[in-house]
Amino acid sequence: MAHFAKIGLNNKVTNVITVHDNVLKDADGVEQEVLGVEYLESLTGWSIWKQTSYNANIRKNFAGIGCTYDEDRDAFIFPKPHASFILNETTCIWEAPIAKPDNENNYTWNEDIVNWVQVSNI
Repeated sequence: MAHFAKIGLNNKVTNVITVHDNVLKDADGVEQEVLGVEYLESLTGWSIWKQTSYNANIRKNFAGIGCTYDEDRDAFIFPKPHASFILNETTCIWEAPIAKPDNENNYTWNEDIVNWVQVSNI
């Protein structure tokens, strides 16, 4: 199955749906994104669809409702989780400005102190 994200106002993803792989195949049996887009346009009347991939083969990240489609990066980007986080331009994933400690403890991000805070194990 192929997955497509419906792109709404401000390039926000408003829905993600599946399309059978056969819909994408051209006369030579090669999958073409444009065929999926044309199919969805005829089915829904909506014209802005972008294919997305669970394994991040295309557009960096699998689209989810609320993501933004960034045309310049040709990538789906999730909402920024904290004001201090920085977008990794390679992965298009938001990252903390300080690396998470690499040990067996559990941590959560604390935006007030802009650092990781250890949480107790339950």
